[in-house]
Amino acid sequence: MVLNSRYCWLLAAVALTAGCGKQERIEAVQFAQVLTGKKADFSSANAIEKDLISNARAWSGGITANGAGRGAELDQNAAVAAELAKNTVAVSSQLSQVRQAIDALPLKEEYPREVRDVLTTALTKRQRALQEMRALLEQSATQFLEFRQSKTYTGDTYPDGIGKLEALLHAYMSPDDAVATAIAALQEKYELKDSDLSGKP
Repeated sequence: MVLNSRYCWLLAAVALTAGCGKQERIEAVQFAQVLTGKKADFSSANAIEKDLISNARAWSGGITANGAGRGAELDQNAAVAAELAKNTVAVSSQLSQVRQAIDALPLKEEYPREVRDVLTTALTKRQRALQEMRALLEQSATQFLEFRQSKTYTGDTYPDGIGKLEALLHAYMSPDDAVATAIAALQEKYELKDSDLSGKP
């Protein structure tokens, strides 16, 4: 996977401006251990998000090309929109668990704090995009059902939220493994070994 170049550049930049002492290394080890413990959850969130985006693109593309349909098709589209919205919540929840774990660390030294800040910024950006996606999906689900009750709706148009969702999905970039990048930055800076990450000799 190609990592976000701006994210890696930020980590490299803060590395140049920070020193390394005993307390700093202790904090780095603790931070790296927490990140290692959250790698599986973060990887799961990435996988769910990629599937979510792929499914949303295929579904919304069909609607913008052919319209939202009529009758049972509207019911189905409302159900799909609701399910996709639930998936955005699931991903965001897993990202929140990562954020909570790293926010709980009482980091005082500069470099570990900088690495955490960069990671937190990346997580926040993703969660905001997911929140926007969820809002558009929930809005669209409601409008599909409104179309279902309309006697004048012909089936060849679609909710406003679907057009906005398509634009959002078009601009979407596959999530980087920001946790792995943060771990790698700490490993390089403090020459951490696998035993340091696992907490086992």
